[in-house]
Amino acid sequence: MADALRFRNDDLVEEPAVSLDAFLEQPAASAVRIEAGDDPRRLIPHLARVKLVEVSFPRFRDGRGFSTARVLREAGYEGELRAEGDVLVDLVAFMRRCGFDSFAPQAGLNRADVDATLSRYPNVYQHAADGAVPIWKLRHG
Repeated sequence: MADALRFRNDDLVEEPAVSLDAFLEQPAASAVRIEAGDDPRRLIPHLARVKLVEVSFPRFRDGRGFSTARVLREAGYEGELRAEGDVLVDLVAFMRRCGFDSFAPQAGLNRADVDATLSRYPNVYQHAADGAVPIWKLRHG
């Protein structure tokens, strides 16, 4: 996972991710790759054995991976959720809000730029998978 960013403290998952169909056919698999057209809800009954979900971003303008992350986090998935592919620095903060905690971009990201992006806006305006309290709720308790 060269040039990857990881926001987790647990051990790196070394097992290669297999396609969703292959994962469902292999009861010993614990790493799965979700492609842009896959239905992540098929994975929900198997979340207890999943250590890594790698979500493909074939193009930066394809937002289906954001929905995949939210579906899995809202279903209770707590393992590593990795965005892989056309991951741009300006999307990392939104990806983190959706539940991604690991990134494997096609083109390397400068860590200082990522840190600046993640700290740019201290408040959020809506609920998301990251559990941050929206500013309106902070104001109106």
